[in-house]
Amino acid sequence: MQLQYFLLIAAALFGIGIYGLVNSRNAIRVLMSIELMLNAVNLNLVAFSNYLDPQEIKGQVFGVFVITVAAAEAAVGLAIVLAIYRNRDTVDMEQFNLLKW
Repeated sequence: MQLQYFLLIAAALFGIGIYGLVNSRNAIRVLMSIELMLNAVNLNLVAFSNYLDPQEIKGQVFGVFVITVAAAEAAVGLAIVLAIYRNRDTVDMEQFNLLKW
C-alpha cells in the first residue's frame, strides 16, 4: 500500500481524537481520545519506517515502545479517574476543581 493511505487514516484518527478531547466532559472519553491520538502517531511511525527503510524495523520497535508508554498512561489515568469517582461520585470534567485555588 502507498504511504498516503496510512497518512490519511492516521490524520483521521488524530482528528477524531482531538475532537473527542476538546468536546468531551467525561474523563473516560478524554482518556480514550488520547489513546486514539497515540495510535495515530504509532501508525505514522510504522508507515514512515516501512516507507523510508523497509529492511529495518526501527519504526516498529519505537511503535511498540509508544504502545507500552500508552498502556502505562492509561492505567495511571484510569486509577486517577477511579479515585476521583470514589470521592466525587462523578467523572464529569467540569466538576473537577481539585487544582483550583
